[in-house]
Amino acid sequence: MLKALISIVAAAGAIIIVVPTIKFLRDVVPFAYPTARVRARMGRLFTDRQLAEIIETENLKEFKNYLRGFPDYAKYIDEYPIEKALESQLAEIYQLITEIAPKRLKRVFEVQSKKWDIKNIKSLLTAKDTGLSPEETMDLLIPFGELKDKLEKLTDLKTVEDIIAALEDTEYGPILEAAFPDYEKTGMLLPFEAALDKYYMETILEVLEEISIPKEDIEILRTYFGAQIDATNLKIILRAKADNLKYEDISPYIIPESYQLPEWKLEYLMEAENIKGMISELEGTDYGPVLTEAFPKYEETGSLATFERALEKYINETARTFALKRPLGVGPIITFLSRKEAEIKNLKVIARSKREPAFPEPILKEMLI
Repeated sequence: MLKALISIVAAAGAIIIVVPTIKFLRDVVPFAYPTARVRARMGRLFTDRQLAEIIETENLKEFKNYLRGFPDYAKYIDEYPIEKALESQLAEIYQLITEIAPKRLKRVFEVQSKKWDIKNIKSLLTAKDTGLSPEETMDLLIPFGELKDKLEKLTDLKTVEDIIAALEDTEYGPILEAAFPDYEKTGMLLPFEAALDKYYMETILEVLEEISIPKEDIEILRTYFGAQIDATNLKIILRAKADNLKYEDISPYIIPESYQLPEWKLEYLMEAENIKGMISELEGTDYGPVLTEAFPKYEETGSLATFERALEKYINETARTFALKRPLGVGPIITFLSRKEAEIKNLKVIARSKREPAFPEPILKEMLI
């Protein structure tokens, strides 16, 4: 009897030890390979010293020559205009992450890859709205995404209406058609851009609700994408206030399931008298100090890009902590993607500055994330 009791207790102890171990292995092992690949790529990001050297290049030719020294960029530099080359390298990274991501997470990165279709649609609409030629339009488009094989035909179209008609059989057709009346009424592309952004973020939220991953990983993803949703809503409201639009004009494009900004708060922001009043309404959120710090530069320049950079910098700094918070999960992947996004954005800013002789370096540095 005693021996049997000891055996049962020993078996129970083994189960108590084995079950958590199996769960740990199930949660961690799928990340081993992608994490190793991501950490290797992390080591290829530009250091502060290298970024300083890039800033010090004399002109666009020197800038390109510097990037040719890095295989990740070299293959695109001579093939495309510089901004298209940089965006293509970023798109390649997203494609890689989608391929190597653990099966349970793959859908998240598949949805993120839609950003290239959305970028391309925005570029096509802008090109047709401003009357660019097919050649000029093609220089704006990134050769990635599900619409990749349609891009050349789309560049030959003449009007915004033609683009919408050509995309009617895609997932973006109904979104563009629904936004078209507001485009006709306002003459601005904002309804299209906001509707596409809303669709993208809501699709990610749907996937996050459906996938089954450890709660630590889902919390990181919700924090990261939640901050992006808040930033998207704030950018729309800031632009609307600058353009003297009313809340009802933009409410269809606001994403209500935000992170720190519930729908009622977004309404308060939009009803504020001006941008300064709107920022005051953000007291108690992470975005209040972020936009307050950026406000003097906005008053000086009148450019909403000041606020957009401040929000992007906040998201990037938040994402940098994820690799430490969840080193054996999704943390390193999100940290890397965020840092890579920042690198590309900074390189695009530097590239633009090299087109202008003697662009002031202090101003350039202020423009970086």
